[in-house]
Amino acid sequence: MSSSDLKAIVVGTGFGCRIQIPALRGAGFEVVGLVGQDAARTAERAKVNGVAAAFTDLGEAIDATGATAVAISTPPHTHAELTLAAIERGCHVLCEKPFSADAAEAQAMLDAAQAAGRVHMMGHEFRFEPLRATVANAIAEGVIGDPRLASLVLLLPQIPTQEAEMPDWWFDPAEGGGWLGALGSHVIDQLRTWLGEFAAVSATLTSVTATRGGADDSFTVSFRMKNGLDGVIQSSAGSWGPPLDVTRICGSEGTIWTEGGVAHFSGRSGERDLPVAPELTLPPPPPITDDPRHKTARWSNLVGVELAPYTVLCRSFRAAILGEDATSPIVPATFADGVAAMKVMDSIRASAADGGKLVELN
Repeated sequence: MSSSDLKAIVVGTGFGCRIQIPALRGAGFEVVGLVGQDAARTAERAKVNGVAAAFTDLGEAIDATGATAVAISTPPHTHAELTLAAIERGCHVLCEKPFSADAAEAQAMLDAAQAAGRVHMMGHEFRFEPLRATVANAIAEGVIGDPRLASLVLLLPQIPTQEAEMPDWWFDPAEGGGWLGALGSHVIDQLRTWLGEFAAVSATLTSVTATRGGADDSFTVSFRMKNGLDGVIQSSAGSWGPPLDVTRICGSEGTIWTEGGVAHFSGRSGERDLPVAPELTLPPPPPITDDPRHKTARWSNLVGVELAPYTVLCRSFRAAILGEDATSPIVPATFADGVAAMKVMDSIRASAADGGKLVELN
């Protein structure tokens, strides 16, 4: 396959328009179609985002455009059906998180992609975030010795300030909504990348300020990793006040934390900042589209965080399709990572449903 054959379809007119369309273009794909639920709305959004064709059926979109890649950013409960349809038609797939409704669906998606020999990646763009990658490298290099304790706290006023801008599905557990899926899936991937696999979890899910739907806007998870590390994650999208973001990984030789856009180390060898290696620096993000939603507070805030790393992810997706070396040293998440993360999320939900009971993972 040549680079001229990199035709992509985006399924989903929210995140798909905000991030996937500009990121795919920035990585060298031609976005040839946009798929949504409502024909008129999808056609309008395709036009303002510079996409030539709009569809309400993915199979029809692939057949009409000859696309070879599909990027999916619909509500999570639809991911499996759409992914399997794309793979059946020979497409490579980039699927958003949370990956699926549960681990069983995730496994079916992985099995199908592997059987078809298609490239499969997940939207864990924050693997490419420079500070996160710097911490991952430091832990892997033994800077803190044996990792033994982790504390991650992220409190955001997203619901109090932006609830009216958020789609209804986000608040519906049956559609995969809630903060555990939205943020927790990223944290699970972050911890797996840094520390290995989860061994056990004990969790609670709650809602602090959300006024509609039954999904969680907050969660607390106590966890143990297979390497013996113990940790706690506490996060809320329903917290009033300024954001609070604390991440500390403590080991036998020192502690790493991030603060003020810098990764810090303190330990037996002294204290120092951990520089970001040049190869981990993000390139400037590509241009956004003319979609008027970019003028809203929610989109404006999120684009600054998401677009640059997602573009690097799309470049890795492109390189894998073409059989080329990736331009980033960071390994992107695949459907196998999606299966592993969904097993953790299933266990968290099972624990929360049983009063925080400790749930062991296989």
